Amino acid sequence: MTAPYLVRLFCICLAAFFLIHLAAGLAVSLWSRRAVRFAGRMRPSRAARFLLALRLLPAGLAVLVVAGLCVPSYLWLEPAGNSEEVGLTCLAAAMVCVAGWCVSFSRSWRAASRSSGYIRYCRLVGRRTSLGVDAPSAWVVEGGKPFLVLAGILHPKLMVSSGIVAALPAEQLAVALRHERAHLVSRDNLKRLLVLMAPDLLPFWRSFDGLDRAWARFTEWAADDQAVAGDSVRSVSLAAALVRVARMGACPQTPPLVTSLLADSDDLAQRVDRLLREAPAGADDSSRPVITIAGVLVAGCLLSTMAQPTVLYGVHSLLEHLTH
Repeated sequence: MTAPYLVRLFCICLAAFFLIHLAAGLAVSLWSRRAVRFAGRMRPSRAARFLLALRLLPAGLAVLVVAGLCVPSYLWLEPAGNSEEVGLTCLAAAMVCVAGWCVSFSRSWRAASRSSGYIRYCRLVGRRTSLGVDAPSAWVVEGGKPFLVLAGILHPKLMVSSGIVAALPAEQLAVALRHERAHLVSRDNLKRLLVLMAPDLLPFWRSFDGLDRAWARFTEWAADDQAVAGDSVRSVSLAAALVRVARMGACPQTPPLVTSLLADSDDLAQRVDRLLREAPAGADDSSRPVITIAGVLVAGCLLSTMAQPTVLYGVHSLLEHLTH
């Protein structure tokens, strides 16, 4: 197919993104089990950050290479105004890339819409009130199945059923709300959206499910740790709250961008065991400045390498092979 200058650039960028993302994604997928075991030796907050970075690595790396290498090399070295043939391989890779992004964006849009609808429903049938504990005001919903959730992305809201408020003693309710507040501070719903937006290796093939489940588990453990903050009394209270809520019946199915106190009953035994064995220490954020500085340095090194003319010439040669 013959394509003009900018259309050819668009096809090349899509095809390059797909191939880079596929290669990096296969590496991450093959290493995911070892990565989860490695994360198990870290504190949950660090493990959650590590697995999230690993999950977003293929898409982030592909965007960086396409934006930092493919586009500059094409614009610099490709004669403007020429119409050239685009090969079948390049077109096929670009079409698969478009399909993958359509699936991921559709999935994210549905999740965001369901979350917004859930918030509107709870605000319509509930009442906003202060629960008299160290937590933001919450929307209390009368009747229905028991639930305690954090809903929303940019401005999350606490939603709780009246049954939970009536059933939990004050100290258990307080630490349960501290757990949800930990999710709010960590912006875990926004991170869930980023995970949903990151494309899979191929459309309709959920290739990172194991990594996603492990990240969600460590996220819950990290919120538990931050809620109890090393206090053995709070630790026992949170364990008791989890068991009490579980005994009240199955929590209703929540939208993907809603964080629940008891999202996964299969993880209940491990969470309670962690809380009763010893009071988990609060979240450790001491590594964040080091990680940020290291990330900036690595990005700077990559950008300086990309700016080298020899690198751009090499990339342009590879793009010519991909196009034809």
